[in-house]
Amino acid sequence: MQTGSLALKNPSLKAESTAALAVFSALSAGAAIAGALATNGATQGWYRRLNKPPFQPPRAVFGPVWTVLYGLIAVSGWRVWNGPAGVARSRALSLWAVQLGFNAAWSWLFFGRRRLRSALVDVTALSLSVGAYLAAARKVDRTAAVLVAPYLGWVCFAGLLNEEIVRLNR
Repeated sequence: MQTGSLALKNPSLKAESTAALAVFSALSAGAAIAGALATNGATQGWYRRLNKPPFQPPRAVFGPVWTVLYGLIAVSGWRVWNGPAGVARSRALSLWAVQLGFNAAWSWLFFGRRRLRSALVDVTALSLSVGAYLAAARKVDRTAAVLVAPYLGWVCFAGLLNEEIVRLNR
């Protein structure tokens, strides 16, 4: 992370990097808030009545897991942003934005609109976009890629849950 090390020596670069971290954090928080708004209330009635697979985690698990994951997503994007300018960085940042869009859309589709099959399509696209982002980020900053590996695992698990809920509620 060449620019990041320069930022420690150059106050203007350090301020720019700090501002970028705030932006990545705000964007990740925005996706989290969008998901929370779509989910709000759904878990009290409609979702509780759905048939769920036996490996469904308790509700209390989701908030803490997503809080950590959104933090990792933000820091990963910020580290890529601090990487060397070029095509690899631009591609990774574009994929970062794409995966965040799919992320925000999933809760709206699943909980807000109750479109389980559409949400399944979205979570599949989300998994693919997170995998593509991880691969692209790795070319810019290995740590950025490692940071989103748990996110990829969780999203794949969410896809499996979504698929099973579709199957069990036909």
